Amino acid sequence: MLLCYSLFFVLCAWATGGCDLLPDGVLHIECRDRYVMIAVKLSFTGPEPRFEAVDRTGVHSITGQYAAKCGYSVSVVNHVELRASYFSCHTDINDDKVFKFNFNLIVNVEGKEVSYALDKTCSPSLPWSPREVTCETNYMEVSVRSELTCPSGTRIDDWSTLKPVYSAVTSDWQVMFQMAEEQLPPMNLSVARRRGYLFDLTEGRLIFRAPYGQPDSYSTEVNGVPVEVVHATVFSRQSWFVIMVDLVTACSMHQGSYDDDGYMTWALPEALYTNTDDTKISIGLSGELMEQPVAEQIGYAVEKHNATVHISIPYNAEGGYRVSFVADGLYELYIFNLYLAQTLLDEDRVETVIRFHRTLVTRPLPRTLFTENQTVLEEQMFTVYLGDVPEDVELAAVHVNGQELTNASSQYITKVVQPNNTHGYTLKVPFDDPVVIQEFSKEDAAMQHTLDINYTLTVVDGNEPYYHTMSVMALTDASPPVFDATCSDSGISFKLDHQPSDYLWAISIGSDELTSELATQRGYIMSNDSQSLLLTVPLYTDGYEYKDITLKGFFGTFEIVVRHRATSEVQTSTVKTCLFTSTELIMCSTDGVMTVVADLTLAVPSGGTPARTNLGDKHCGPKEVDGTRALFSFPLNSCGSKVKLGKENVTYQNEIFYHKEYVGTNEFASEDGATERVIMQCIYPLAGLHRLFSKYKFESDTDGVGIIIHTAPPTPGLLNPTIGPTTGLQTTRAPSRQTTQTQSTATFLSNVRYIKVAKHHNPASSLRKGAETSSQIKMAIEV
Repeated sequence: MLLCYSLFFVLCAWATGGCDLLPDGVLHIECRDRYVMIAVKLSFTGPEPRFEAVDRTGVHSITGQYAAKCGYSVSVVNHVELRASYFSCHTDINDDKVFKFNFNLIVNVEGKEVSYALDKTCSPSLPWSPREVTCETNYMEVSVRSELTCPSGTRIDDWSTLKPVYSAVTSDWQVMFQMAEEQLPPMNLSVARRRGYLFDLTEGRLIFRAPYGQPDSYSTEVNGVPVEVVHATVFSRQSWFVIMVDLVTACSMHQGSYDDDGYMTWALPEALYTNTDDTKISIGLSGELMEQPVAEQIGYAVEKHNATVHISIPYNAEGGYRVSFVADGLYELYIFNLYLAQTLLDEDRVETVIRFHRTLVTRPLPRTLFTENQTVLEEQMFTVYLGDVPEDVELAAVHVNGQELTNASSQYITKVVQPNNTHGYTLKVPFDDPVVIQEFSKEDAAMQHTLDINYTLTVVDGNEPYYHTMSVMALTDASPPVFDATCSDSGISFKLDHQPSDYLWAISIGSDELTSELATQRGYIMSNDSQSLLLTVPLYTDGYEYKDITLKGFFGTFEIVVRHRATSEVQTSTVKTCLFTSTELIMCSTDGVMTVVADLTLAVPSGGTPARTNLGDKHCGPKEVDGTRALFSFPLNSCGSKVKLGKENVTYQNEIFYHKEYVGTNEFASEDGATERVIMQCIYPLAGLHRLFSKYKFESDTDGVGIIIHTAPPTPGLLNPTIGPTTGLQTTRAPSRQTTQTQSTATFLSNVRYIKVAKHHNPASSLRKGAETSSQIKMAIEV
């Protein structure tokens, strides 16, 4: 808006130095009961706007003492306001009924003065009373009807006033001022005018005006209320009679008082002038008058105490102003342009109307803003409300824990407008926002989130900032840590950023706590510093679970468990499943199933296909094949498996055969060109198989260790050959557990022990028949 106003006046200046129109809201001219009012908003840069009065004699600047002498009053409260009495110096008056005003408004636009011509014609809305007194902010004015009837009686005091008047030898009009205790010598009106007084005569009224603080005025107290009085008697001696007019103005100079209940009170003596009890008061702000009952209905109070009238105005009265400012704190002033009319009747029923214009200002009152912590823990977010912010105060910045919120208007801060001409701001910051200070409270065994908030506020058009601070804190349960997990071709990596509450939790793989010793034992790669824990789990190491095994690949899953250190209860876990590929693998499960993906490149003759392979039992063929590989999955005690019992382990062994035709009952002839045999073994700790020979169902406490052996084929004609391995694939043993049915996948080894296989015994068959003693086992297995 300021740009619009400024641009408008610049265009005016370029044109003719004046304008016929002004933008709406910039200028307001209005005729009131006894004056014209011009209001100009403070929307211009540079010095405040000023006024000039214009008449036939020229242009007259309305400033200072000249304004008080000539009936002008200029005030600055939220806007610049000029009040000009209908009897002001340069007004064109016609029969006391039509008053024409001409002014120049001078504004400063970008360092250049621009003049605008104003004019207004007014007619009083109320008839003139015989005597009217105006107590303006900078002058006193009284006007009386020029034709008055004689009073009903003459007092002794009137004769004492008349004596010096009668003794004056001149017939010119003179004035004599009376002080509280003495009468001053008469002086010519021309002399009085030079001393700052104004005397004027219209067609029907005599006007006398005096600025406050003249040497011939005096101050007194009436019922404890300060009053300024100017008592002038204008007279002229004509032969043996005297024409004399008594002009007296008395104005309450009460500055107003205020209380903690939200009221501004102004007082005036009830009997500044002789009157009866028939007194009427109208009151309002900014020139708008209301009858006393109406004013009292909307919160005003009018009371009489010891012949003194007390007018109480509520701080929130419509038409008042409040102004904020910063001075070692946030303060506010309430400003009221009081307008009051008091109507009196004297003993002759002659009416006197006294109009008061007073600017009442409270002392600086501290303005208290309030903050409310509206945080709801379930939302995991701070919600803080700053309220009761005056309408002329705006939020300039917000700092949280020393960091400025750069997106205060949208992401963090929301402005809330209230119906009582105030507003507020809602601050929302998530608990996990980087600006929040997060510490673990050992005393509360919880995470402590803290915000130290510093609001920076400024008054509109002000320079000094005001800082309002507060701190909020929230406690939340210490959350168990959660790992970030990523897949790679060779395994899975887990990362954990350390938190102050980490000491509450134990991290484990299965039932074993993760330590550097465990990582080394199992082949994990672990680094742990003050910032984070990084664990890389290579494929085929202990702890993996494998599913959906095909020749195209398989899914490997690794789980990290977080337990409460004090109770060992599982709090959370991080499970990561990745897709892997492998040329060969072997798995030996706890429930007695061997799963093998074998490379048969050298075990199948040239031109042959892996589809024509089988295990020791000719009915056990592959479940899936491609050009060079075959997938077998079968129970350990089936498909012609052979069993070897050692002191600490039991070994299940089978072999992949390629056949073209039958040679004997359970034997196949290999095709010419096969250069190796493929033997698979699953080795289980004997201690974990304590139920093996008492139940038909295979059940192991641990996964077995699987081995795939690629060897040269046996020499024809030899029985019980000794097998020398060329390459081997072996699985590692998984962590000990009772009920988890897990499959382990393989790692490559370079050395495998020689194994002697009994040619005419079938250990799986013996197991199926329910062998229950070690001697029976030894009959089926060659030790």
